[in-house]
Amino acid sequence: MSALLAAGIDLGGTKIEAQVFDSGWNRVTSQRIATPADYPALLDAMDSLIAWIEAQAPGLPLGIAAAGLVNPRTGLTLAVNLAAHGKPFPADIAAKVGRPVLYMNDSRAQALSEARFGAGRGHPSVLTLNFGTGLSGGYVSEGHLLPGPSGLAGEFGHFALPATLMQTHALPVLLCPCGRSGCNETLLSGPGLSRIVAHRTGRQMNAMEIVAEKAVDADLAACWQIWCALAGDLIHTLCLTLDPACIVLGGGLSHAPGLIDD
Repeated sequence: MSALLAAGIDLGGTKIEAQVFDSGWNRVTSQRIATPADYPALLDAMDSLIAWIEAQAPGLPLGIAAAGLVNPRTGLTLAVNLAAHGKPFPADIAAKVGRPVLYMNDSRAQALSEARFGAGRGHPSVLTLNFGTGLSGGYVSEGHLLPGPSGLAGEFGHFALPATLMQTHALPVLLCPCGRSGCNETLLSGPGLSRIVAHRTGRQMNAMEIVAEKAVDADLAACWQIWCALAGDLIHTLCLTLDPACIVLGGGLSHAPGLIDD
């Protein structure tokens, strides 16, 4: 077996997974736990996983990819689906475990991974879009993330939905958890697809149920086409803005049959 090279922790709203990689960036071992709902327990969980990583090979470089953002001025975490919201989470982790850690947004980490090791490898620029519980992504040029003082580049879910499509399909303008109304994420995500179906049909269904039944249900198929029109409009906007050489789609809805063609 190759020597161990690095470790990473993927921290989401429902689960935390630690992985250890060898010198070829192959996953050697991993451990997954549920994400605690309170802050002290969340810090304890991170401490436990980092101790597990240290047991595999002491001193491995460690990166944490987490939902949400960190205010670069205050160090406070902005993550409404984590108990760390409003807390100095990266600093508290480092203090608890007694070692430095790299902490970054999970969608930006994914963009970097796809560009360097994944579907975008070999392309001069790579754009990623994650259609999951939320909507975000990242942009990598010549192997590096788009720089910026706030780390906001990639929050595509908080672009405004296109007025023409909203009017054409009589779609609702909804309040987003970010505090604005009409963000892409409110309709162009997994829950967003469910909201489109609920608005147009009155049916309460999750995204995977809609995807599974759209081939045999005309109403669901029509809702799916509306969702795809919104997705296409966003991709069009991003192409006009960034002109990526490669676009990688991720998140649960990226597995929907027929997505690329639609």
